Amino acid sequence: MAQTKKVLTKVLLYFVEIFVIVISIFPILWVIACSFKTNGEILSSPLALPTSLSFEPYLHLFQEYNFPTYFLNSILAAGISTFVSLFFFAMSGYVLAKFSFPGRGLVFALFTVTLLVPGHSRTQPIFSLIMNLNLYDSIWGVTVVYLSAGLAMSIFVLRSGFMAIPKSLDEAAGLEGAGFFRTFWSINLPLAKSALSTAGILMFLGNWNEYYFASLLTITDTQRTLPIALAFFTSEFAYNYTQLFAALTVVILPGIIIYAFAQEQVQASVVSSGVKG
Repeated sequence: MAQTKKVLTKVLLYFVEIFVIVISIFPILWVIACSFKTNGEILSSPLALPTSLSFEPYLHLFQEYNFPTYFLNSILAAGISTFVSLFFFAMSGYVLAKFSFPGRGLVFALFTVTLLVPGHSRTQPIFSLIMNLNLYDSIWGVTVVYLSAGLAMSIFVLRSGFMAIPKSLDEAAGLEGAGFFRTFWSINLPLAKSALSTAGILMFLGNWNEYYFASLLTITDTQRTLPIALAFFTSEFAYNYTQLFAALTVVILPGIIIYAFAQEQVQASVVSSGVKG
């Protein structure tokens, strides 16, 4: 009886997992499949597979519209801001994890409490800063704003990652004459790659999908990012569903690919986040 109950519980859990996987993946696969269909096929049989694989919608997207510029702007803004922020956030997380100093708990609490501050409440100071820096209507102005995006979550993840590294390694490095930066760069940073991957993915995807500040701080078409372009295409291609789904695919695929390559590091970070060094 107990064995039968155990088997039934396992089967039920498998069914729940399969259901969650299906409802998570199906919308993405449906969007990609519809990008290869004609408008008639989408309207007549939305759930059917495409009858042929034509890349014409994607070619049209990059040849007839300014999509390559939007794509490059998104890569620059999200990529540069993520790499620069990750270095300084990692150093902050390392100090908060490894060093004891007066007010350490308060500093970490201040970082964490920023999660409660709505992003839109920073509109006025950010807009004034970008105007004073003469970076309005520039992709570099958007990049500057993205430098602080995801600060609290990144500090939390990175601090947990560094706390999972034994302090004995730092002490051994100190005995060998390694200074602060050498210990951080050569010992702790490589061992915290799981936390770095997690924080980096969260920051990159957040910046990649960000719409509000990108639309607020740019007005020229050549300075805009993919989320703004997608909003434009939603109205431009209101009746051209094939082209709209092709644009959606181009926007969502980079994030999926990045996570697919780094998923093991993300999972390792989640597992080690509860470990104290």
